[in-house]
Amino acid sequence: MSEKHLERVRRICTALPECTEKLSHGEPTFFVRKKVFAMFANNHHNDGHIAVWVPVSPGLQLVLIETSPEKFFNPPYVGVRGWVGMDLDQISDEELASYLHEAWRLIAPKKLQPMIK
Repeated sequence: MSEKHLERVRRICTALPECTEKLSHGEPTFFVRKKVFAMFANNHHNDGHIAVWVPVSPGLQLVLIETSPEKFFNPPYVGVRGWVGMDLDQISDEELASYLHEAWRLIAPKKLQPMIK
């Protein structure tokens, strides 16, 4: 496992309100109030990606994958629900934080929304 990539994801996610981390399906997974908003993927089934999978706004998944296929991909299982995989070797910390914060906003209860900007 790429510890440096996991630490990047963990640092950003755990700074968000009510974030918890636990193993799910063998990988570190990040929750807000028992709902998943980010999943770390360490070469899942030898797909070649050290990545994080997150939900994105409706319609954005296809745009990201088509415009930056070196960075974004359709992850197994959750891709059909509009999630996107992000190859962590290809994404800056700033961009990663932006997508993780948006994933949190999409999943977190509305009453927690004012807690982050």
